[in-house]
Amino acid sequence: MAEAHLIETIIGIGILLFAAKLMAELFLRLKLPIVLGELLAGMIVGPFALGAFFVVDGRQLLQINDEIRILGEMGAIVILFMAGLEMTPKEFLKGGKASFTVGSLGVIVPFFAGLVVFQMFGFDALQSMLIATALTATSIAISIQVLSEFGKIKTPEARLIIGAAVVDDILAIAVLSVVSSIAGSGGGVEDIEISQVVITILQVLGFFAIMLIVAVVIIPKIITPRLWKAKGSVEGIATASFFGAAALAGSIGLSPIVGAFAVGMALSTTKVFEKVENYIGKVGLIFAPLFFAIIGAQVDLRAVDLNVLMLSGIVIVVAVVTKLFGCGLPAILFLKNKQQGMRVGIGMISRGEVGLIVAGVGVTAGILTSEVYSTIIIMVAVTTIITPLWLKMEYRKEQKNNTGATEQSIEQKPE
Repeated sequence: MAEAHLIETIIGIGILLFAAKLMAELFLRLKLPIVLGELLAGMIVGPFALGAFFVVDGRQLLQINDEIRILGEMGAIVILFMAGLEMTPKEFLKGGKASFTVGSLGVIVPFFAGLVVFQMFGFDALQSMLIATALTATSIAISIQVLSEFGKIKTPEARLIIGAAVVDDILAIAVLSVVSSIAGSGGGVEDIEISQVVITILQVLGFFAIMLIVAVVIIPKIITPRLWKAKGSVEGIATASFFGAAALAGSIGLSPIVGAFAVGMALSTTKVFEKVENYIGKVGLIFAPLFFAIIGAQVDLRAVDLNVLMLSGIVIVVAVVTKLFGCGLPAILFLKNKQQGMRVGIGMISRGEVGLIVAGVGVTAGILTSEVYSTIIIMVAVTTIITPLWLKMEYRKEQKNNTGATEQSIEQKPE
């Protein structure tokens, strides 16, 4: 039985990885974001689409089991470690005020807008709160991949997107822990104690601050060429460190990706930076496509009907508008550039794992109906597709404007 399960996992990984790279090639030739191709690859070959037609011995050939989901989560951890390497602790702290403001508004605006809008549509307070929580967290992995693809990872807006998304993720996890405890206890919204909510959020922020300080102080002392001489030792210890930090973050109630990001930042100013960056770039070539393909493969559109589509339309509009303006407007003030500021808003639109977790918590607790569950899944899928396309259009526009300006200046030069 265990061997059959192992074979099922291996087959699933093989199919998803092959499909992701195939679509990546196609999207590269079509001049579309590669990450979008990898996401759609999962949706096309997934168990709820083409995968449903490939059956062996009465079982689907491609199954998204727990092991494959775990590999997907590991992919997110690798991507965030790579993002951490691109930002030094000094740069993170320098943009602290901007990141904290944009990240906080990226949680507050979608949450309260969602709460008001869905209560207006007849949902009770707890259902509205769960849907609103699903609107809060940004899936930074999508934006990072697009920014990397365009060589824009070191631009001011990219720095702000990454910093704000980390703050956004920390606060969203805090909100999720409060809402989950209410949903799990069977209590109502009237049972919420504001003091308890504030304590939970401060605890989560405190945990992250301690983890970041410890990583910056200890990690560079451990991962040094002076200590590790054997081939592959530095890379191995770096991998153990960011997975260990991810596990620690998960065990204290944070998102595991926050721990990996902290270790990445800690290594960004060390002597082993180039060696680790080169190595993790190669690891990312496998884990990143798998992560996006696995997300795509979990999208089940079979339960979609007219009611679900109408509700999804409302949820998607709220999801896009609240991040675009909730993050974009303060980003314009901090960056003093309208174009760059709105790119921050666009980069924060994509939702991810937290949205899926909230949907799962709501269904398990019997609070969300299958219609609302499908709606949240569609919202996560659509915002994940919109973000890379929109960012690409923004950067293409910039390239075109720069090319036009260059040609104009050449024409104006005297003979």
